[in-house]
Amino acid sequence: MIWRGQLWRLPQITRILVKHDLDEFISAIHLFRPYRWLLRIMPWRWRPRRRVPRGVRLRKALEELGPIFVKFGQIVSTRPDLLPEDIADELSKLQDRVPPFPGEQAVTIVEQAYGVPINEVFTDFDRAPIASASVAQVHFARLPDGSEVAVKVLRPGIERVVARDVAVLYTMAGLATRYSSDARRLRPAEVVDEFNKTLQDELDLRREAANASQLRANFLDSDMLYVPRIYWDQTRRAVMVMERISGIPISNVEALKAAGVDMRRLAHNGVKIFFTQAFRDGFFHADMHPGNIFVTVEGQYRAVDFGIMGSLGEQDKRYLAENFLAFFNRDYRAVAEAHIRAGWVPPGTRVDEFEAAIRAVCEPIFAKPIKDISFGRLLLHLFQTARRFDMEVQPQLVLLQKTLFNIEGLGRRLYPELDLWETAKPFLEEWTREHLGPRALLRALRKELPRWWEIAPQFPRIAHEVLQRARAGNLELEWKSKELAQLRRQIRINYQRMFFAIVGSGLIVSSVVALGIEAYAPPDWAAGPLIGWGLAGLGVICLLRAWPRENS
Repeated sequence: MIWRGQLWRLPQITRILVKHDLDEFISAIHLFRPYRWLLRIMPWRWRPRRRVPRGVRLRKALEELGPIFVKFGQIVSTRPDLLPEDIADELSKLQDRVPPFPGEQAVTIVEQAYGVPINEVFTDFDRAPIASASVAQVHFARLPDGSEVAVKVLRPGIERVVARDVAVLYTMAGLATRYSSDARRLRPAEVVDEFNKTLQDELDLRREAANASQLRANFLDSDMLYVPRIYWDQTRRAVMVMERISGIPISNVEALKAAGVDMRRLAHNGVKIFFTQAFRDGFFHADMHPGNIFVTVEGQYRAVDFGIMGSLGEQDKRYLAENFLAFFNRDYRAVAEAHIRAGWVPPGTRVDEFEAAIRAVCEPIFAKPIKDISFGRLLLHLFQTARRFDMEVQPQLVLLQKTLFNIEGLGRRLYPELDLWETAKPFLEEWTREHLGPRALLRALRKELPRWWEIAPQFPRIAHEVLQRARAGNLELEWKSKELAQLRRQIRINYQRMFFAIVGSGLIVSSVVALGIEAYAPPDWAAGPLIGWGLAGLGVICLLRAWPRENS
């Protein structure tokens, strides 16, 4: 249903899309197809026009449509798994820069947020903003204790603008889904949902402040990355106050070189920061374009703008680590098997077919020297290939792919000979040893043994009840569906694991007892250690049998 606020906005959007020869996008606005043809017969359309690439035309149209559509284009550009590559690359060039609003309006918003005159909060507040974007702008100020700060202020009336344009996007997504099979494949409503969530987060500056505080805590003692402090007492929904930082913009390569910054080290540190955020913390800055990064003369990164952050779970980390290492070793079967083990593609997927598809995409890439390969683009090709096998790519992985792509581009601009794997491979190998090797098994055993020990006394009673019910015929079930068969198999596996866990724990305890009584045994009795270590070995074997497997 189209509400009144959209009645003038939809024709305006159609006019701008027609102006930029974007008929394929206008067809989604089914109700305005006659209006499109009316615009086409206007006299100013009769003159021949030079045809430019569709990505460029779409980018210019979004810039004309306004800041919310610019931001939408930026968000969509982080989903190259859904878009053609030429459009995704062009939309990534969108700049979130809009004319600033008057400083007096910023003062009014700040005073409304605090409920007191601005001079009671800041001894100095620069009315001229130093940066302006679609949702907020930034002013320098000074607190009563002398601290120099940056104050981010939401744009006046931005909630109303966001509500109007997001409603328009939902309407367009609904029309596209209804009338276009190609559009349905791209799931436009889900894309708008994702965009709306990002916007709503940005409309509450306390969320950005929380992101900054978390990232700062993760790198508090780091000499590679500095995150400014948040002043929580002065932070509100519409106002965020953080420490003012200084440094050379990372885009100013000549100034960095003139300051004596080690460019090779700077480029490699950027890669280290990225992989540390992703694999150590599972929480990464997902908007690390050059405008958000400064560098000190000592070569330390200083980041700003924490509105867009990404997070990774343990399964995501494992997926990425296994695939990166398999790619590096050109073991495409391992890549295919990792996808199936992780459940990223359906379990019935044929490994050989999936391996062949990955090989066809990756072999031409690996024809280049390893230092010239873009692993961000490699990950993108993997996502695109996996989608043919019904893999639903998670947004956090695509956001990470886009961030990796930006880090690569930035690093090679700083140091053209940057070899990503010189830094990344040792990092990933160490992470794999820590989380997938014997050390990970021992940590998990230490964590799980108390739980196994807690349920061990219950096992005889549970087994007795099951046997009694089976003897009475109460366990007779008719298994007809595939789901029930899978459930029966899982129950059987869980009981087997419980049995081996209990037996293994008992054998370990027995081995400790056997080894402990050696001190009280006769001097010529040598069977104690043999029995103790034998029981320990059997216990470890049982515990390994109880260990969960990926495909179970």
